[in-house]
Amino acid sequence: MTKTLTKHLQEIKASGKGIFVPYIMAGDHDKGLDGLFETIDLLENSGASAIEVGIPWSDPVADGPVIELAGQRSLAKGVNLTAIVKKLQEQTVDVPLVIMTYINPVYQYGIEKFIHDLKNTSVKGLIIPDLPHEHEDMIKPYLDNTDIALVPLVSLTTGIERQKTLCQGAEGFIYAVAINGVTGKTGNYRDDLDKHLTNLEAVADIPVLTGFGVSTKADIERFNKVSDGVIVGTKIVRGLHEGKAADVAEFVKYGSSYQK
Repeated sequence: MTKTLTKHLQEIKASGKGIFVPYIMAGDHDKGLDGLFETIDLLENSGASAIEVGIPWSDPVADGPVIELAGQRSLAKGVNLTAIVKKLQEQTVDVPLVIMTYINPVYQYGIEKFIHDLKNTSVKGLIIPDLPHEHEDMIKPYLDNTDIALVPLVSLTTGIERQKTLCQGAEGFIYAVAINGVTGKTGNYRDDLDKHLTNLEAVADIPVLTGFGVSTKADIERFNKVSDGVIVGTKIVRGLHEGKAADVAEFVKYGSSYQK
């Protein structure tokens, strides 16, 4: 059976709209975790296709400075994976949530317990950037009978045959990393990026979303031409932290209503 995240994003793609997934750091709020659903509601009401919920971690190898600082602020409030899962169990939302974490916190939590505890929440996807494809068996068997998709990441250096391997049987969406490095870098796109994304679109059966460094309306327009939509983290995290919720909402509305 097709998982909810895949089906939901496929429907948006079929409607001719661009997919827009904002990223937030769980616990990076004046109210700590008590403000999590307040932020989710803001983004959902602004039209977000799905929402990526970051888990704070002490060694976030894929995070740029803005998101790393957000994680530090969250950790300083005593937020951890256990507390986040508990909070997510309190309330469901219509928009699919996608957890972005590293394998170490999940391993410490207990992989089987982690998946079990998420089953009745709104979490419909997982992104684990430091879990290689070859080691997915650590977690995939526990996802087989759930509605949670494991989202693969495809980098700029991934060759076409490797792309096919990563896309085969993939669920949710393909996370196309637009730059070599960490999140938040802008204006450093390679000349062959558009061709890379077009090729990736051709081998993927599910939506391809472009992330890392996406921060402007021009980026949204550009990447919707060569992929199915975008993931935006640093701009969203910075805007929320600076108290610019209205600006964040407007940007999400623009991205989620973009007509191809």
